Amino acid sequence: LAKTINCFNRSEQMEACDICDSCISFNTSASLNVYELDAASNNSVEDIRNLIDQVRISPQLGTHKVYIIDEVHMLSTSAFNAFLKTLEEPPKHAIFILATTEKHKIIPTILSRCQIFDFNRIKVKDIADHLAFIAEKEGITADADALHIIAQKADGALRDALSIFDQIVTFAGNNLTYDHVIQNLNILDYDYYFRIVESAMKEDIPSALLLLNDIVEKGFDQHNFIVGLADHYRNLLVCKDVRTAGLLEVSESIQEKYIEQSKRIDGEIILRALSVLSRSDVEYKASKNQRLLVELALMQLCSLIKEQEKKND
Repeated sequence: LAKTINCFNRSEQMEACDICDSCISFNTSASLNVYELDAASNNSVEDIRNLIDQVRISPQLGTHKVYIIDEVHMLSTSAFNAFLKTLEEPPKHAIFILATTEKHKIIPTILSRCQIFDFNRIKVKDIADHLAFIAEKEGITADADALHIIAQKADGALRDALSIFDQIVTFAGNNLTYDHVIQNLNILDYDYYFRIVESAMKEDIPSALLLLNDIVEKGFDQHNFIVGLADHYRNLLVCKDVRTAGLLEVSESIQEKYIEQSKRIDGEIILRALSVLSRSDVEYKASKNQRLLVELALMQLCSLIKEQEKKND
């Protein structure tokens, strides 16, 4: 933004030219027209007064100065009040960008003097596509499933996704696979959830308990397993209808598995399974024997078909 508004030769699409003196100064990180203040560690009245003193100075090259205040909700009330006068009547050359994840903590007098832009979380597919672009550019071979897992773990934040991607490339080298990602991030493989559901559909309690034992021996948290299994059943329910299949944020190969399995399980069974798992999730922390609670939930899942048959009879 700062580079564009200070550019001397903006294009018809209002993009910076990248060749004028102002753009070159931004590209070489030599521009004095951008100032960033971290309000988390500089939240006192004195810090705001120092900022106000700088605001009075006009830009040497270009027409505007941009002041970015990150984590602005961390400013103290007195610091907000000290900043209010400058925000009401800013110099013509000054533009303030207040960034925050907790807008409700900013005092109303500040909010009323700002234009507010709410940013949504980036979609999993968009993050995965961007990671694929970077992988191709850097000469890294990456599985689509692996990139989707990273995108899901990032929870809508591209910066987090890039950090995870960089971390795993350091660990795995230039060949990024699904196994590398789940091993590095300590994520339970999708395959376990598919196999648990298969055991429930076959009413095979021993098989389900052996799978749980394998999961526990690998060091995975049982509570996370319950939450993950509930999410798996939710995805199966979503796949039952073509209109809601787009809500599934997984790679195409995993989506095909979900669709195939959802065709073989009744919607009523899925709803009852979600009820069992939701109850187990709520009761988990208070339970004295958490392993038994999880095992009991699996036994109930394996008995749902028989219970439904009895109900129908």
